[in-house]
Amino acid sequence: QLQLVESGGGLVQPGGSLRLSCVASGFTLDGFGIGWFRQAPGKEREGVSCISSSGGSTSQAESANGRFFISRDNAKNTVYLQMNNLSPEDTAVYYCAASWSPYCSAIVPSEYDYWGRGTQVTVSS
Repeated sequence: QLQLVESGGGLVQPGGSLRLSCVASGFTLDGFGIGWFRQAPGKEREGVSCISSSGGSTSQAESANGRFFISRDNAKNTVYLQMNNLSPEDTAVYYCAASWSPYCSAIVPSEYDYWGRGTQVTVSS
């Protein structure tokens, strides 16, 4: 069974940092492009960042640029999202997703085939 499991979310103060992890089970991630998405209450799911299967290409949404950094360790079957200088506007459930395409292009949900269940990130003082 193909599964993605996110972890690392939690409550953090404004200006703080978190590192999210996405671990695959039942398959190896190294052939897949991976994306991170988030969904705040009452809002549509939006793309945050993506990384190609080799890790050689990444892309970030404008809201994440300069603050969020995506990386992957194929040996550990894990993709990470380092989030710095968090603000209350970053509060959302964060999801990782895998695409059969090895590339990182548009960070849109329709391009991704497998999804995790998400991890809650809350930024509040």
